[in-house]
Amino acid sequence: MQIIYLITTGGTIEKVYSEQLGKVHNSASKIGQYLTRLRLPDCDVRVIPIMNKDSLEMTQEDRVGLVAEMSRLLPEGHPFVITHGTDTMVETGLYLQRTFPSLHVPVVLTGAMTPLGFEGSDGLQNLTESLMASRLLGPGVYIVMHGRVFPADHVRKDRDLGTFVETTQSVNPGGSE
Repeated sequence: MQIIYLITTGGTIEKVYSEQLGKVHNSASKIGQYLTRLRLPDCDVRVIPIMNKDSLEMTQEDRVGLVAEMSRLLPEGHPFVITHGTDTMVETGLYLQRTFPSLHVPVVLTGAMTPLGFEGSDGLQNLTESLMASRLLGPGVYIVMHGRVFPADHVRKDRDLGTFVETTQSVNPGGSE
């Protein structure tokens, strides 16, 4: 049985619509209910919610908390999937690459442009692809979106296209896109 750690941090993939507020926002994690829709007979996905924030609200302390949780689990040797908001996903990916330069497992970041449960959401597709990618990829930090896999230091979000695209040069390792 393959174990995969699925760390949830929030982002659009986890957003819900609030009639009271009249907007979408992050409240409670809903990844677990979507995992029950997938057939994963030889896979034990262990959901670890550490926050539920829009990635634009993520702080350095939040990333330190993510690293602390990963550091606790890394010795077990299982791959990671991290759900994350798309606006700062590359920044977090680069932070993880700098923090863990000698990873021995794949770490896959994914998210959605449209929340899970909304018509036309890409969330379940990205989640499913990320779970598979985490089982097939070698050690490193990756972003998986829309049927594509990118090394975290060679990708950027393209707002005009509504997806992520490969970059030929390494993304700024200093922290921001």
